[in-house]
Amino acid sequence: MLRTLSSLFAGLVFGLGLVISGMINPAKVQNFLDVTGRWDPSLALVMGSALIVTAGGFFLLRRWNMPLFAARFHWPTRNDVDPRLISGSATFGAGWGMAGFCPGPAISAAALGLAPVYIFLAAMIAGIGLWRWLIAGWMAPRQTS
Repeated sequence: MLRTLSSLFAGLVFGLGLVISGMINPAKVQNFLDVTGRWDPSLALVMGSALIVTAGGFFLLRRWNMPLFAARFHWPTRNDVDPRLISGSATFGAGWGMAGFCPGPAISAAALGLAPVYIFLAAMIAGIGLWRWLIAGWMAPRQTS
């Protein structure tokens, strides 16, 4: 129960930060990405702040013996660049640039009740389903016997 409540609290704080920073506004995001036109650098401060907080959190967590709500830490073990990482990053960036949303801000913006947000979320869910059904089998690591 405490794990669920702490997850809910973290999600609410994250969502509130997205709202306050303006990341749920597609025009603000698209202006940030438009470096040759109406560039709005304010989201760089948001992202830079997020990186500083994340780096500080990882620094502190590396000193802990175990997490609060799990038996062990699940640190990333891979550091290679593969086709799945490249295609996923490119798809994420293209979608973010075209729609002005990425998954976190879109979920936060769903509370606004605007049709474009729901269209984005439906397309995102459909894309996840398509990936799992079609592409994941093609790009999955091959088992060797």
